[in-house]
Amino acid sequence: MQFVETVRVACAIAVTVFCSSVLAQTYPSGPMRIIVPFPPGGGTDILARSLAQKLNEAWGYSVIVDNRGGANGTIGAAVAAKAAPDGHTLLIVPSGFAVNPSVYKTLPFDSVKDLAPVTQLAASPLVLVVHPSFPPKNVKELIAFLKARPGKINYGSSGNGSPPHIATELFKLMTGTTITHIPYKGAGPAAVDVIAGQIPIYFMNALQAVPHMKYSRVRPLGVTSDKRFPGLPSVPTIAEAGVPGYSMTNWYGMLVPAGTPRASLMKLHAELVRILQLPELKERLSSEGAEVVASTPEQFAAFLKNEMTKTAKIVQASGMTATN
Repeated sequence: MQFVETVRVACAIAVTVFCSSVLAQTYPSGPMRIIVPFPPGGGTDILARSLAQKLNEAWGYSVIVDNRGGANGTIGAAVAAKAAPDGHTLLIVPSGFAVNPSVYKTLPFDSVKDLAPVTQLAASPLVLVVHPSFPPKNVKELIAFLKARPGKINYGSSGNGSPPHIATELFKLMTGTTITHIPYKGAGPAAVDVIAGQIPIYFMNALQAVPHMKYSRVRPLGVTSDKRFPGLPSVPTIAEAGVPGYSMTNWYGMLVPAGTPRASLMKLHAELVRILQLPELKERLSSEGAEVVASTPEQFAAFLKNEMTKTAKIVQASGMTATN
C-alpha cells in the first residue's frame, strides 16, 4: 500500500510539473490588458503604456491599457480581482493600493487574498509643487504661510488615500499646519488644476512632475525621498528644506488575479524584469524621476505587507476615511 501511495504521489507531481511546463510554453495565448485604476495622464498610466508596448513587441499579442478610474483605484482593482486568473489581465497600481484597506471601511475585494503580486516595478519620490503664482518660494516659507492662514488654503490629491493625500497628511502632521483637501479622480485631473492655478499645492508624482517642471508650469519646493533624488538633483528633500525626518516614496507594482498559474505568473515576471532592464526604458524612467526595482513576487508580497502596516498608522493618526 505504501508503494502504491508513493507511486500515486510521484505521478501527481509529474502531472503538475508537466502541466506547468505546458502552461509556460503556451502563455500568453491571446490579447492581454493592463488595468490602470486611474484616468489617463498620471504616472501609473504613463508607466503602463510603456510596458504595454514592450509586451506587445515581445509576445506579438495586443496589450490594451484599460483605464478604470475611481475611488483611489479600488474600482479598477476590483475588476482585476474578479477577472479570469489566466494571466491575461494585469493590474498596475501605485502606492495608494496599500493605503486603501485602512481608508475604506469596505472594499469589493480582498487586497491580499484576491490579487497575486508579480513585481514592484519602480519607485520614485513625490514632488511638492505649487503654482508659479503662489507666494511661498521654499518649504519654510510655505509652512509660515499656511500657519498664518489655517484651513484657508486648498491642496489637491488624486483621490482619498492616494499617495498625494497621504504625503500631504504626513506633512500636516509634522508641521502643525491645516490645509483643506480637494480630492480628484486621478492624478491627471489634479495636475490640470494645479497647472491652471485652481489649486495651489499638490504632491505630484515625479514621473508626472518632471515634464511640467521643465516648462515652469509648476514650481518644485521639495522631494519626499530621504535623500536627494538623482533625477532632480537641484530640488532639496522636504526633510532638509524644513521638515526633519519627513520621508515618503511613491512606488508602482504589478499584480494579477489570485489563482493565476504559477508558471504563467513567473513567465510574466521574467518578461517584465527584462523590459524594465532595457536601457531605453531604464534611462527614460530615470530622466523622468523613477528608478527601476524589479523585485521577485515574494519580495513584493513582503513589501506590500510592510507598506500596509506603515500607512495604516498615518491613516489612523490623521483620521482620514473614505467611501467607495
